[in-house]
Amino acid sequence: MTPYSINDNGAARTNSAEDAPATDRMATPDQHNLSVQGSDHAVDTEFLIIGAGPAGAALACFLGSHGLKGIMISSAPGTANTPRAHITNMAALECLRDIGLYDELVKLGSKGAGHMQHTRWCHSMAGEEYARIYSWGNDPRRKGDYELASPCEHFDLPQTILEPFLVRHANLKGFNCHFDTTLISFFTDSTTGLIIAKIRDNMSNHEYQIRTRYLFGADGARSEVVKQLSLPLAVQPSQGIAFNVLVKADLSHLIKNRTGNLHWVMQPDREHPNFGWIGIVRMVKPWNEWMFILFPDRNYDRSQKSPSKEEYQRRVQEFIGDETPTEILDISTWYINEIAAEKYSEGNIFCLGDAVHRHPPLNGLGSNTCIQDAFNLAWKVAYVHKGLASPSLLSTYSIERQPVGHSIITRANQAYRDHFLLWRALGMLPTDLSVRKQILEELKSATPEGSNRRRALHAAIKHTAHEFHGLGVEMNQHYDSHGIYTADEPNPYAPSGRVAEDNVLYHERSTYPGSRLPHAWLNKANPAEPISTIDITGHGAFTILSGIGGERWKKAAETVAERLKVPIRVHTIGFRQDWEDVYFEWESLRGVEESGAVLVRPDRFVAWRAPEVPQDTGACESRLLKVMRFILGYVEV
Repeated sequence: MTPYSINDNGAARTNSAEDAPATDRMATPDQHNLSVQGSDHAVDTEFLIIGAGPAGAALACFLGSHGLKGIMISSAPGTANTPRAHITNMAALECLRDIGLYDELVKLGSKGAGHMQHTRWCHSMAGEEYARIYSWGNDPRRKGDYELASPCEHFDLPQTILEPFLVRHANLKGFNCHFDTTLISFFTDSTTGLIIAKIRDNMSNHEYQIRTRYLFGADGARSEVVKQLSLPLAVQPSQGIAFNVLVKADLSHLIKNRTGNLHWVMQPDREHPNFGWIGIVRMVKPWNEWMFILFPDRNYDRSQKSPSKEEYQRRVQEFIGDETPTEILDISTWYINEIAAEKYSEGNIFCLGDAVHRHPPLNGLGSNTCIQDAFNLAWKVAYVHKGLASPSLLSTYSIERQPVGHSIITRANQAYRDHFLLWRALGMLPTDLSVRKQILEELKSATPEGSNRRRALHAAIKHTAHEFHGLGVEMNQHYDSHGIYTADEPNPYAPSGRVAEDNVLYHERSTYPGSRLPHAWLNKANPAEPISTIDITGHGAFTILSGIGGERWKKAAETVAERLKVPIRVHTIGFRQDWEDVYFEWESLRGVEESGAVLVRPDRFVAWRAPEVPQDTGACESRLLKVMRFILGYVEV
């Protein structure tokens, strides 16, 4: 296997065979719970992750937080060499916060009004602006929504920084990572039930086997695991091709009055190369590294000769609009896909991330959804592996996450389609240059046509809020599976208020079972550092949140936890309880009486709630036991 190590700054580098420790080339039993079988050149492990991107590396981190160890391989020569994903949202950050990584990641990312205040549409980076919109929680009318939704905040963290950080943490937690290593095939041994994976070290071409109890396909859009497992895919027609041009260019002199990390560039009054019709100039490192995402026009022929580096350089310079020196660091191609797997797992083989949902980067949902897939899956695998839950719990992974994957590929592609309204208003669609010039002139004319076009432009810009302030699509995931107990609810789940009107823009905080646990700030009677409801839950355990009069839940939880050998913590919230509801926010969110209970799963989704505590202590324990057994899969659905 190709040896890799991690530099102090978190970047992966290749080591020579001479200076690589033996443990980097092959895991030892003591360190990674593996054993090398010399007779058949096989390696044994409990967990084998294929892919070391955001999905695979996050899964390794989450499994490691449960004390589990294994192997992670990647056919790539190292961690991501281009920025790719970058917007990191609150839903994903709450997962990483659970294992103590949030504060470190905040230091690595670019956040707030200084970097992410606007998305812009302009003629060039140095030139005239057509419009701008507040983005990522920076709209004064939406800031409160974001602050109420989570203790975390959005930031821009390129995949080139996030990925090696996660790989390094996974390695420290017991996952041995090997790059330049390819999965060739796998099958399940009918006698032992083990999955036998055939692996090739790409550097030496040496082939060997890894025997594992669980196999995870986090190997991206060309997933070999999905392919060999023959998971059914729902495929919509591709919306075309795009080119990523990574550029080193100091644009700090342009940014003072153009603050933002996304800048759409359109030049309807000029001829354009067919490979670079319009583009997005995306911040990578403020303000001297940028990704120029070029979209071809509809006449572009994919089979024709690829543009030269000089042609890309010229287009980049036109999009900048002045003589700023530039250096192209990398050029890559990607496709605007709309593909979702119809199921995510089979037996002890699970797929996650881009392997099962493939879409353009609009709305910034890619790596965020990958991380949430991993968080949902990890605690379930850990509980089943440790004998704390029935294997049937594992089926809830696909049931819960597949609808989420389908919704995000639909939203991301719709966000891309929504931009056609804007391109039409600005005159980008006609092929005739004189027509495009006329439309651009019309935008400033005091005519009915000009007025109508300006209204169309304003409406199109306003509608992009669904992309740049899509708090709902980021946070509204609602699960409906036998990992959730709803039998005590008098009514079925139904969104309300603004969410019922627009579930993309707005987030509903609710404790209805299947919902994300709402965030509320808590403190002590003698004030100390504030703490979120998010922080007193999770961390690998079930949690009951109750209040005054709910003391019986503590005794019930102790009894049930001892019987099931499952960790159940209890926190009371209210006047002179374990935690003070300092803003009375939890009182408005809890959805039960003071003595009631909100049961939260290890992934911080509400599993069940009781409106009030039963007067009979025995009834309290028996009810909780029944609910826990149902959630853990011991009761037939």
